[in-house]
Amino acid sequence: MAEKEGEPRTTRDSIYRVARSIKRRDNSLYNALRSIYQDSLFVDKISNLWPKLPLLANLRCGLWYSPRFDATCYFKSTDGHTNNLSFNTSRLNLHLPLLAGEKGGCIIIDSTRKGKRFPDSMSKTIPMWCCILNRSIYNHLKRLCDQLNDAGFTSVDHDDSSIRQLLDKWDCSLHMPLWVSKTEKASIEAKLDEWTKQLEESGADIASLASCLRKPLRPLWVSQKTVIWLNEVPDPDSWDFTPLILVSASDSGEVQQHRTNSEFSWSYIPGAGDDEESWSRGLSPSVFWTHVDDIIDSGPEVCNQKVAEIVESDRVYRAQRGQEAPQIVVKSSKGCGGVKSDETLSLSVPKPRVDEESIVSWLASTNLALGSSQVASKVLSNDCCILNCDKNPVSVPPSHLEEHLHLPMMGSKFDRFSILKNLPTAVNFAKMKMSVGKKLLVCCQDGEDISVCVCLAILISLFNEEGTFDGGRSFEEKSITKLEMRRMLIFICKYAVNARPSRGNLRQVFGFLTSQRENSDE
Repeated sequence: MAEKEGEPRTTRDSIYRVARSIKRRDNSLYNALRSIYQDSLFVDKISNLWPKLPLLANLRCGLWYSPRFDATCYFKSTDGHTNNLSFNTSRLNLHLPLLAGEKGGCIIIDSTRKGKRFPDSMSKTIPMWCCILNRSIYNHLKRLCDQLNDAGFTSVDHDDSSIRQLLDKWDCSLHMPLWVSKTEKASIEAKLDEWTKQLEESGADIASLASCLRKPLRPLWVSQKTVIWLNEVPDPDSWDFTPLILVSASDSGEVQQHRTNSEFSWSYIPGAGDDEESWSRGLSPSVFWTHVDDIIDSGPEVCNQKVAEIVESDRVYRAQRGQEAPQIVVKSSKGCGGVKSDETLSLSVPKPRVDEESIVSWLASTNLALGSSQVASKVLSNDCCILNCDKNPVSVPPSHLEEHLHLPMMGSKFDRFSILKNLPTAVNFAKMKMSVGKKLLVCCQDGEDISVCVCLAILISLFNEEGTFDGGRSFEEKSITKLEMRRMLIFICKYAVNARPSRGNLRQVFGFLTSQRENSDE
C-alpha cells in the first residue's frame, strides 16, 4: 500500500524535475544572446528608417539591443505600474528633450519579457513624462508672454513665430497607447497638475527646454507587430510635434518559440536583455557586441565556455591597464552549455571602456566633478584632488598622496550605513581642499550613484544658493528638506546625465545633512 501511495508523488517529482530541466535549457545563455541578436536586426531596421534621429537605450535592458547608441536614458517601468503611478524628479532625463529638440526627435529602445508588446516604461512612464514636460514648457511660455504684454509688447518674434502663436498650437494633452484603459488614463490625468507643479518647484531649467523645443514632445510606439510601409515613412519634420519613437525590441509572443537554422536549434526568449545579472555570466553589452560573431557562431553546446574565455580575456586586458577588473565566481547549471554542474567558472563583471571626457562631469563653475574611478588618476594634477569612494584604490604617485583620499563606500543594498558613516570625513576633506582653491573629483566605481550622493552632500553643506563655495557659512540658514535635495540633485543631473542615485543612498545623505544641522544648532 505504501508503494502505491508513493507512486503519485514520484510521478509529480519526476514531472517537476523535467519541467525545471526544460526551463533551464530554454533560458540558457546561448538562447538569451541569440534572441538579443535576432531582435537587434529589427532595431537596426527601424533606426535606418529615420537615420538622422539619435538612437537611445533605456537602461539597462535596452543597452543590449544595438552595437551603437548615441546616448542613454533611464525611465523605470515601476513608475508606470498600475496603482503605483508616480513621477520621479530624480530621473528627469532632461538631456533627452534637449537632444530631441536639436535633432528633431529621438528613437528609444527597450524591451520586456512579460508577454506584452511594450514595457510599462514605454506604455505609461514616458507618455506621462512627455505630458508633464509639455505642460511645464507651456506654463513657462505663457508666463513669458504675460510679462511681455505687461511691459507693453504685443508680439515678439522668435524663430519666425511669436510666442503667442507657439502657445496656440502647443499640445499639452496626454497621449497614451490604445491598450491603456480609459479608466487608467483618467487616473493619470487626475495627477498631472500635481506632477507638473512638482517639476516646476524642483528647480529644473524649464527655460532651456522651452528655447530648444519648438514643438511639443509626443511618443509613438513601434513593435515587431507594427506595420510600416517602407515607401511611405514620414519625415519627422512634417509632424507638428517632436517625436519620441518608442521601439520595443522583442517579439511579444507569450509562448517560447523554438527556432532552427542550418546549424543549431535554439529557443527564442522575449525581452532576453532584462535582469542581466541572472543570466549574463559577467558579459556586458559592449563586450558582447565586440565578439558577437564568435559568440553566435559558437552554438549552444560551447557558448558558456566561449563567453567565459571572452570575459576573462577582457578582464585581463583591463587589469593590465589599471582599470576596474574584479572577479566573481559563477556556478554553472547542470547540462547547460556543455559545462558540468560541479565546475566553477571564474568570471569578471566587465565595464565598458570609455574615454575620460564621457565619464567625468564638471558641475558648472563649482570646481567640483564626479566620475568613474577608472580615469581618476588621469585627472589628478597640482590643482585637482581626488576623493575616491570606490572599494578599490586608484593609482596615485607619491608626490600627490596628500591630494588624494580613499574612503571605500558601499551602497545601501550591501551596507545601510556605509555612506552615512563616511560623509563627515568626505565633506571635511572637500572643505579643506576647496578652501585653498583646489578642484575636486569625487569618484566611485561607475560614477553614477555613490559619487553623486557624495557630491550632493558637499554642495548642500559647503556651497551657498548661488552655487559659490563658502565653506559652510550658509549651511545653517538652509532648509534641509527633501525638496531642497531634489533641487540640488537636478542641478547635478544637468551636468552628469548618467547620474542614477538609489533611494537608499539618498536617504543616507538626508540623514547626514539633518544630523549636521542638529549638531550645528546645539
